[in-house]
Amino acid sequence: MKVRRSDRLIDMTRYLLERPHTLVPLTFFSKRYESAKSSISEDLAIVRRTFAARQTGILETVPGAAGGVRYLPIIGREEAERFIDLMAARLSETDRLLPGGYVYLSDLLGTPDVLRQIGRLIATQYLDQQIDAVMTVATKGIPIAQSVSQYLNVPFVIVRRDSKITEGSTVSVNYVSASSARIEKMELSKRSLAAGSGVLIVDDFMKGGGTVNGMRSLISEFDAHLVGISVFAEGNFDGDRMVSDYTSLVRVDTVDTKANTLHAVAGNYLTKNQAALAGLAQ
Repeated sequence: MKVRRSDRLIDMTRYLLERPHTLVPLTFFSKRYESAKSSISEDLAIVRRTFAARQTGILETVPGAAGGVRYLPIIGREEAERFIDLMAARLSETDRLLPGGYVYLSDLLGTPDVLRQIGRLIATQYLDQQIDAVMTVATKGIPIAQSVSQYLNVPFVIVRRDSKITEGSTVSVNYVSASSARIEKMELSKRSLAAGSGVLIVDDFMKGGGTVNGMRSLISEFDAHLVGISVFAEGNFDGDRMVSDYTSLVRVDTVDTKANTLHAVAGNYLTKNQAALAGLAQ
């Protein structure tokens, strides 16, 4: 039975939103709704205009016999600024201060709406880059990795500091914890990452960058390559940070454990993605 346009638009939008970065042939929609390709093209034009106007995403058209449409999630600059400012304000709450200059994040990283926005922000930054897997270390970075992987539509892999029999054989590396100067170990299942994969590292909080640097070494052990590093928040570090090329959404710039005060500001995300966000706003 032929489906009405209003019904097609609702179902088509839902289908695309659930499958970001996936090429969908026009013939698929044509058969799904028993409609001519010309009608499907008109439907997609409406969806494309709406996505662009609301800055929901980009509906990319791939020409040719093997072509189709692909939904690419994005976030606009104004929405990005509002969210980052909100997170900076939340991270400035004094009851979040923990021993060692760390900040309590579990409530924020357990909130679905916060995770959705983090995923959109990071996915927007890597919109045009080939990413095959998102990597994080257990356990606090897992919700972020899951959200980012959903918007990029790629698997996420979890690096662990202790062995799990359910992981099978693993590859391990030793790394130096920048904050404690101790030698520690992390490992990843051999089946988790294919050689040649482009990997995006994400984490919840970074100080000296020792953990992130360890994951970078682990990527090399798999003959994969690093595409980028993104963290939700970064803190001040007195020594030499082991990682320099990274993106942070929020930066905790002032921590006073004696006075029990802290202050957070926007990280370098907006600066590093200024051109991309400006282009998406047009």
